[in-house]
Amino acid sequence: MPSTSRGTMMLARSWIMSQYMYHCQDCDKEFTQQLHISDVEKAEVKCPHCGSKRVGQLVSSFSAVTSKKS
Repeated sequence: MPSTSRGTMMLARSWIMSQYMYHCQDCDKEFTQQLHISDVEKAEVKCPHCGSKRVGQLVSSFSAVTSKKS
């Protein structure tokens, strides 16, 4: 079972951070940002396209792979 710590997952000796989707209000583009779950609230996210700080977090879906059968 992979171990988790602060919103990251260690899988095959590499750290995977959570991905968050954002929408820029200035250039109207969407982008993803990898952050630790504890850094989401305090991070200063900037649009990689125009550099604006006027961004909003989007709701996104995810999937998980488990060893259990449903």
